[in-house]
Amino acid sequence: MGMPFDERVLLAEPLMANLATLGPEGPCNAPVWYLWENDALWMLGSKNASSVQRIEADPRCAVEIVRFSAEGGVLLHLGLRGTARVRPMAPDLFRRMLAKYLGPDEATWNAWFIETVARIDDPEGRLIELKPTSVFTNNVSYFRTGPKLAWP
Repeated sequence: MGMPFDERVLLAEPLMANLATLGPEGPCNAPVWYLWENDALWMLGSKNASSVQRIEADPRCAVEIVRFSAEGGVLLHLGLRGTARVRPMAPDLFRRMLAKYLGPDEATWNAWFIETVARIDDPEGRLIELKPTSVFTNNVSYFRTGPKLAWP
C-alpha cells in the first residue's frame, strides 16, 4: 500500500494523462495533454474527436496521470474521476496548456505543429473540462528501497 501525496505535484508537470471514457464499444482511453486550472482538468479535443463524442453521449470518465522513473525509484499515481463537459475552444487557456508542454516562448513553438495539429483558433476545437468528484493519489516510490527511504 502506498502513501498519499499532494496531487498538485503531478498536475503541474508536463506529463501525459490517460483519459478513459465510455462508448457503445465499451471502455476507451486516449493519451492527452492537460492543464489544471480553476479546480478543473482541461484537455484538448475537437468537434469530431472520438473522446469528445463519447463524453457528449456519456460524460462519466476517469483520468490517470503517472510519473515513473525506474532509475530514480519514483512511482506516483494520480487518479481523477467524475463527469466531464465539452466546452468551446478557449484560445487563451489552450495557449497556457501549450506553454506547459512547449515552453513559454511561442516564437520557439514548432510552426508545423501549431498550424496543422494544435490550431489555437480552430472553430472545430473543443476543450474537455473535468471537475473531479474524487481524487486518488498513491505514492509507491519505495518500490526499490523500501518504505523507510520513500520519496517525500
